[in-house]
Amino acid sequence: MTYQQTIDYLYAQLPMFSRIGSIAYKADLHNTIELCSSLDDPHTKFKSIHIAGTNGKGSTSHMLAAILQKAGYKTGLYTSPHLKDFRERIKINGEMITEDFVIDFVEKTKTLSDKISPSFFELTVAMAFDYFAEEKVDIAVIETGLGGRLDSTNIITPILSIITNIGYDHMNILGDTLDKIAFEKAGIIKPNIPVIIGEYLPETKPIFINKAAECKAAVSFAEEQFSIYDLGSTIYDLSVTVESAETKKRELLKLDLNGLYQSKNLRTVLSAVNILNEQGFIISDEHKKYALANTKKLTGLHGRWDVISSDPIVVLDVAHNEDGIKQVLEQVRRRTTDDGQSTIDHGPWTMNHEQPKPQLHFIIGMVKDKEVSKVLSLLPSEARYYFTNSHIPRALPASELQLKAKEFGLIGETFDNVNDAIDAAKRSAQKDDLIIVCGSVFLVGEVNY
Repeated sequence: MTYQQTIDYLYAQLPMFSRIGSIAYKADLHNTIELCSSLDDPHTKFKSIHIAGTNGKGSTSHMLAAILQKAGYKTGLYTSPHLKDFRERIKINGEMITEDFVIDFVEKTKTLSDKISPSFFELTVAMAFDYFAEEKVDIAVIETGLGGRLDSTNIITPILSIITNIGYDHMNILGDTLDKIAFEKAGIIKPNIPVIIGEYLPETKPIFINKAAECKAAVSFAEEQFSIYDLGSTIYDLSVTVESAETKKRELLKLDLNGLYQSKNLRTVLSAVNILNEQGFIISDEHKKYALANTKKLTGLHGRWDVISSDPIVVLDVAHNEDGIKQVLEQVRRRTTDDGQSTIDHGPWTMNHEQPKPQLHFIIGMVKDKEVSKVLSLLPSEARYYFTNSHIPRALPASELQLKAKEFGLIGETFDNVNDAIDAAKRSAQKDDLIIVCGSVFLVGEVNY
């Protein structure tokens, strides 16, 4: 098959969660184990870091991969889903997997695939492991897809496990309470392997402590390792002053991932760097600082408070659940001063107190199996709305989203295509207005930029 035929086969023949939802989810590891066994267990041939969490695991994975890459290590990176190109999921030192490898892998596993009927995700995980083994990476950063305990990636034995945070998402699969969700995420904790918890809540901390104790795994909490002080941002970068609890040293770090919520992910990344250095990796302050300031450039990450144009500002953010939208709204609650610098402000979005209040424009589309009402209940009624949908079976039709939104006083027109919605918002917006595209990874992936 050609590359395009191969991709068409993957999308059409294999159950794909991002397209059809929970019926594609396989709640066991058998297929992944059998696939990898047929490939001589490639996941045992390289070191790895395993990252789970409700939000932030993608950003954390990319920042950590950028640091390792800058430090001179051949670094694999497996994340999901992709925005535009399937090959975004599997990278080495920021370069996507080759088309030839994708073709050859699908061909050589087709007989077994026909026999065991793996999901799209199961086959993709095996592909990533096989690629990293063949290319002899020094280390790979592996992001879970959904949950942790029964996630296909959970056949690895990493050198470090990371759980970024716990929030309400995929409740139809992971459970309807935070402690149930935390239990599933804690399933990546392995015997005698250190684990970092990025954020915790009163009901989730005991679950992590108990699971770590059961596994005799050293557990550390990033919130207790690093304190965040001054935060400043422009539309293109974020400045964060952090203090180490151990050394009391403060340092100023710049991130090209400019969402204010990245300061939380930063603490997790810094905690991970400390543990990696203790394990014998050589990561200098210069490596760390350069990589954090150039994560997008080094890894190709997009869609995290991603400013794609100005005058007016248009931002893409893959936030799609309750906690993610809260983070977006916190980003909106800031004040931009005349010199272009930004500081946090807990009042409404405003350029400054002398200017008229700019208008917020939300372009939003969601998928059917998310907590749509919870997300809509958070959004400001004074904003203008442009309801749309991605073009996958899971997408909630724009007309249905519009009706649900009306119950919360959110009024706007519908658009079949996100790019048409952006054009409409730009025509309506004034120079200092803010346009935000959010609600679905798949919606952001369909934006032309």
